[in-house]
Amino acid sequence: MTWRFWPRSLAGRTALVLLVSLALVQVAGLTIHALDRIDVIRLAQVRDVAVRAIGLYRSVTLSPPEQRAAVVKEFDDRADSDARLDLAPPAPALQPTEPELLRQLRVNMQLVPMPAADRPKENIWFGGPAARTVVAGLKLPDGHWLNMTILMPPPRPWHSTTFLLAFALMTLAAGGLTLWAVRRLTVPVATLAAAAERLGRDVNAAPLPEDGPSEVAQAAAAFNTMAGRMRRLLQDRSFMLAAIGHDLRTPITRLKLRAEFVDDEEQRRKMLSDLDELEAMVSAALAVGRDTAIDEPPGEVDLVELVRTVLEEAADARPEVAEKLTYRGPEHLTVRARPFALKRALTNVIGNAVKYGGRASVTLDAATPHAGGLVTLTVEDDGPGIPPDEMERLFQPFQRLEPSRNRETGGMGLGLTITRNILRAHGGEATLGNRAGGGARATMTLPA
Repeated sequence: MTWRFWPRSLAGRTALVLLVSLALVQVAGLTIHALDRIDVIRLAQVRDVAVRAIGLYRSVTLSPPEQRAAVVKEFDDRADSDARLDLAPPAPALQPTEPELLRQLRVNMQLVPMPAADRPKENIWFGGPAARTVVAGLKLPDGHWLNMTILMPPPRPWHSTTFLLAFALMTLAAGGLTLWAVRRLTVPVATLAAAAERLGRDVNAAPLPEDGPSEVAQAAAAFNTMAGRMRRLLQDRSFMLAAIGHDLRTPITRLKLRAEFVDDEEQRRKMLSDLDELEAMVSAALAVGRDTAIDEPPGEVDLVELVRTVLEEAADARPEVAEKLTYRGPEHLTVRARPFALKRALTNVIGNAVKYGGRASVTLDAATPHAGGLVTLTVEDDGPGIPPDEMERLFQPFQRLEPSRNRETGGMGLGLTITRNILRAHGGEATLGNRAGGGARATMTLPA
């Protein structure tokens, strides 16, 4: 459950981390802003309380005695304040004002211009922001006290539609830029993955451009170097097999000539048979390198036409099973492949179905999202089937179900090896299985 919402892609993870970090930074910034705004609002409230108090005191002082009650009543009409003329200072219903707040109040009282001689010689303050109320007592020149109660509402740091709108726009802009930057920065990773996929299908694929940031250029250069080494290794393998074949054919031919001079007819026949088998094995080994060679360029191939061509050639070679060679699937399906290599893979599988199962039923399924974007080609026969523990072994070189090495009853055991190598070189796969009603099934997949 902890990792349920954790993205699978690098871009998603990077974007999520950056967005969460951005949210934390925003929360921290808003907290700092709120605390500073609260301090500013408190200072403004203290200034307002002090100015209002000394302003009322000045108005009362400058008014005739008979008009002072009216001046105080006018001040008292406000909902957040109350004022009255008393003979005594206000009772201490609240805690005395903090020294710092008291200093600010008395300093702010100087903002109202009036002669120094007329300013109150004695003043008393109670309460403050904690009590959300300030009670002030200012002594008038005639000995009376001007007692006031002024409310201090709690500060509202977010009481600004302009600020909230600006903050929302800023957050959206930062989030959008973060997503854009992450997408741009992770493009080289996707490009490298696509290049690796292309290299798996075509070892002669075009190299990656070695530009961009230094790390990206360095990774592209390393990838291109690796691809070049792979091409050289495959070419060296092909050259080595060709050289071995060339070097072995000459001594095999000499041994055949010398075997003709053996007087014992039975021994001569056995020696020639062994040499023929050895020559066939060399030819088959060379075929593995030849049929999976990287020199053939890939192109657009109509897979349906290729399958039908292989079926027609199989029917020409075995007319007695022509009616048992069937195809089912779309009329046309184009894939990107090496046509001669792919034809050899199809020939091997269909040939095995005809030879060991007496029938080859080919079914072609187009690529679908459910199939992972792969084209699926299935070849079924009516043979005895394949033991489950032997299915994977048959893809190994020189492996056959028929234990003898008699070439009359089978090949050298390289057909399925060549088929799997060809399909894997195209980015596909080859597997074996059994039909529910009896017989074997070979399944081949290719990228669409």
